[in-house]
Amino acid sequence: MRPVLVYTASRIGLFLVTLGVLYLLNVRHPLLLIVIAFVVSGIASYVLLSKQRDAMSSRISDKVDRNKPQGD
Repeated sequence: MRPVLVYTASRIGLFLVTLGVLYLLNVRHPLLLIVIAFVVSGIASYVLLSKQRDAMSSRISDKVDRNKPQGD
């Protein structure tokens, strides 16, 4: 469960940092601020959080494989 929490917390943190930077750059319209922050943080997380994403994916895959019946 830890890799999932680390990745999720990292994504939320990256979004909040992006939101703060955009606010400091005078993007004041709330909807525009959120949309731009969402897009920029999504692109940044794709590049910056690849290790965490791989660890999370591996953990989820292991749990799914462990819960599968042996005949499949």
